[in-house]
Amino acid sequence: MDWKKIGKKLLFPNVLIILLLTIISAALLVYVFVNGLETAAIAYVSYLISFYGLTVLVIYLCMVLPKQYRNIKQKVYDNPWGNRYMTNAAFRTKISLHMSLAIHLLYVGMNVVLAFMNKTRWFGILAGYYLILAVMQFLLLKYAIQKGIGTERQGELRRARVCAIILLNLNFVLSGAVLMILYQNKGFKYQGILIYAMAAYTFYSTIRAVVDLIRYRKYKSPIMTTTKIITLSSALVSMLSLETAMFFQFGQDMNPASRRLMIALTGAGISMAVIGMSAYMIIKTSQELENTGE
Repeated sequence: MDWKKIGKKLLFPNVLIILLLTIISAALLVYVFVNGLETAAIAYVSYLISFYGLTVLVIYLCMVLPKQYRNIKQKVYDNPWGNRYMTNAAFRTKISLHMSLAIHLLYVGMNVVLAFMNKTRWFGILAGYYLILAVMQFLLLKYAIQKGIGTERQGELRRARVCAIILLNLNFVLSGAVLMILYQNKGFKYQGILIYAMAAYTFYSTIRAVVDLIRYRKYKSPIMTTTKIITLSSALVSMLSLETAMFFQFGQDMNPASRRLMIALTGAGISMAVIGMSAYMIIKTSQELENTGE
């Protein structure tokens, strides 16, 4: 028996088999979690199939994605708009502001609807938080469209300082959300495997926000830096929301005092991070404006 050949077929199956395994494992996991069968025999079968399906899928993607990525990247650079997006940081920032503004307005609308449906101030506070973020992004986008980025240093400094002051005061809204989580047991609740998808998205958006904040520092543009700080602030609040959902999903047996302590520490850490970033921008922009005689 040719074990090498068998192992190769097991690790490198046909694409249709990989697709079929993905569909079957996803359906089995949904069935297990929706029906609360985490300890039943079918759960272990689904875990085994999912593990194997995920393994062969990752191997396939590792073989295919690098080549596809290079081809797609080359096509993007060959396109005039794609080339401008990849090579022009100011243009990329404008696109990012448009997208972030649309997303935050969507968050505002969603939380307003949820506030009326659930008759709770929790979603109302979140709607207010995202609305203020959207206002700051609108101010930055309006300036970027009217004046451009990198054309008028003093104007960028003034607009960045205004947004930093707003962000500093936004901590009152964040504190209200933390207090509601602590004393009114409010927070997000995700059903089934949706919580894993939200966890993956939240961690990705937070890491991406940190990386972008560091990467865009080299451009020394107050508008770009403030844009990334706002994005990071939004991602940190998503992290707090994810923590409450995790406690609801997996922390039912946890001591309530310990749960409140962890939420309080997370909320305090996020608040200090936002205060630190806001204070840094206020001090830095004020000092530079003072040096230029404004």
